[in-house]
Amino acid sequence: MSEQRAVQHWIDGAEAVGDRRERIEVVNPATATVIADVPAGTAADVDRAVAAAQRAFPEWSAVPVGERAAAVTRIADGIKGAIDDFAATVTSEMGSPISYAKVVQAGLPYQVASSFGAVADGFAWEEELGNALLVREPIGVVGAITPWNAPLYQTVAKVVPALLAGCTVVLKPSVVTPLTAALFAEMTAAAGIPAGVFNVVHGAGSVIGEAISGHSGIDMVSFTGSTGAGKRVSIGAAGTVKRVALELGGKSANVILDDADLQNAVGLGIEYAWMNGGQTCAAWTRMLVPARRHDEIVELAVAAAGSYDVGDPTDPATRIGPMSSAAQQRRVSGYIERGIADGATVAFGGAGPVEGIERGAYVRPTIFANVAPDAVIAQEEIFGPVLSVIPYADEEEAVAIANNSVYGLGGSVFGEPDHALAVAKRMRTGQVIVNGGEFNLTAPFGGYKQSGNGRELGRFGLEEFLEVKAIHR
Repeated sequence: MSEQRAVQHWIDGAEAVGDRRERIEVVNPATATVIADVPAGTAADVDRAVAAAQRAFPEWSAVPVGERAAAVTRIADGIKGAIDDFAATVTSEMGSPISYAKVVQAGLPYQVASSFGAVADGFAWEEELGNALLVREPIGVVGAITPWNAPLYQTVAKVVPALLAGCTVVLKPSVVTPLTAALFAEMTAAAGIPAGVFNVVHGAGSVIGEAISGHSGIDMVSFTGSTGAGKRVSIGAAGTVKRVALELGGKSANVILDDADLQNAVGLGIEYAWMNGGQTCAAWTRMLVPARRHDEIVELAVAAAGSYDVGDPTDPATRIGPMSSAAQQRRVSGYIERGIADGATVAFGGAGPVEGIERGAYVRPTIFANVAPDAVIAQEEIFGPVLSVIPYADEEEAVAIANNSVYGLGGSVFGEPDHALAVAKRMRTGQVIVNGGEFNLTAPFGGYKQSGNGRELGRFGLEEFLEVKAIHR
């Protein structure tokens, strides 16, 4: 990744030069150096990609399901064989620590892609309902818009089930992480995906995202990103009444009950709050704790935080790398300063540069104690390694605080298993992890409230890309 690379669009099975000469630089956030550039795409580029997807749709949608399943399995195998390349690419583009990148940024997408073969086998593509035959058919051309924080995972979670469903795709990746999308496009070709079935158009969201959302030739938009951007996608899509699936922001609560194993709850709580530098939509950024045990839990959190080395993301020992960009660094730093100004107690980290690091988009991982439930840092999505510890008086207040958010994407509960399960059922959120339960790749993932609509992964993720036809006989 040392040489600057010129990336092009991927349209109709090959690299394609953009409609204009303007380019957008890709910057390594750890070194502040330019490593690549991509086309500043236009609506005309989107038109070309959509036309290719429309031409490819009739033939691809007619391919037997078993053959489509075999094709996405080949994509999964390609990812497996290139895990190191994908991990290194993500690390260079957005600073994800290489150890995390190998396991999660590259390894998890391989597992997700592999899981859809079994989903296809057990899926009810047709079923009888009285005198009606229900037939599930591909929705058509899908516009997929993905973020920078998990570029390969988000691409796989959208593109693989869409292709399995029989749809064709036009992808707009983030301009922060376009190299991952370029590598994935080459992999689809190697897997035998026909020309036009998968296309990539680079460029600013305000241009390419708007063009995709409102395009009459696109039948569905699947978007992951901020809630504000998701609202704009919905508005753009309304003119053509296309389906919109949104996976948006989050402010997930980690509810630690009085009967929890505190060491486990706090240790996992820090891990899920700060993984990927806190740049995950389902990060457990609010730690809700019994008021009488607040100080004890903060001490445990500070002790756990000490093992999170900040530094060069290419070093396997690094647990927190830079933020994805200088802009994101400024955003996170601003929230840390706001928390201090609003009176929250800095228990770990705080404002200012990271000691010993002179360049790059770094921030100090920070734990705030005694945070008010309605504080800005407890309500707004920061998207960085910032944890708010919020005390509660009793269980009723804990549930009320957990649900006091415009978001509802993820969350967790730690406590005696039956007790924790009962609290989990009361949380208004799309996913709750109890006592660190294993992430199930075939279970639906998505949010309540302003965290979006629709679901990804497994059977539910496949259904997003299908229409249901009722044939009465």
